[in-house]
Amino acid sequence: MLHIVDDEEVIRDSLTWLASSRDIACTSYVDGAAFLTQFSAPSAKPVFSEDGDCLLLDVRMPDLSGAALFDELANRGLTARLPVIFLTGHGDVPMAVDSLKRGAFDFFEKPFNDNKLMDRVLEALSASRAAGSFAAVHQRLGALSAREREVLELILEGNMNKVIADKLGISMRTVEVHRAHIFDKMHVKTAVELARLLK
Repeated sequence: MLHIVDDEEVIRDSLTWLASSRDIACTSYVDGAAFLTQFSAPSAKPVFSEDGDCLLLDVRMPDLSGAALFDELANRGLTARLPVIFLTGHGDVPMAVDSLKRGAFDFFEKPFNDNKLMDRVLEALSASRAAGSFAAVHQRLGALSAREREVLELILEGNMNKVIADKLGISMRTVEVHRAHIFDKMHVKTAVELARLLK
């Protein structure tokens, strides 16, 4: 999902049309406060799209500036899942460069090349999906017990159940139970899928 935050309606409409011409789902907001209210209330966990998310953000806006919104998102640790592309006027370039150093995905100076901007949006959406997949896998790994992690490591080394049982000093049946729990928690059916997921 492409999120567009710009206080100028004509810009929002133009970017929405541009995104739709590339089959990119999008939604727009009149300012940073409206975006935060919809996307991520301070007490709530933000809802990310399975297809990835990207934020097109105007640097200069009244009340909550684009730079201030970016800082808020960075402080919440959301910029990996929500890559930010700044849209800037000429005088904002040093500010945008500083934001890049602090983790913004890119910045485009107005007037920008439509195709290049949308190409970068697609790359940002891809990066967001990858970050989401990594977070999901990390969360699944966190659900494993200490013993399941030991069994997991030995499975990834290519050991058979009997060898794992011997190495850990447990029965083969116990290894089978651990293996079944690991596959269930990691959402895989085979050791090959498990290895592919964790490579």
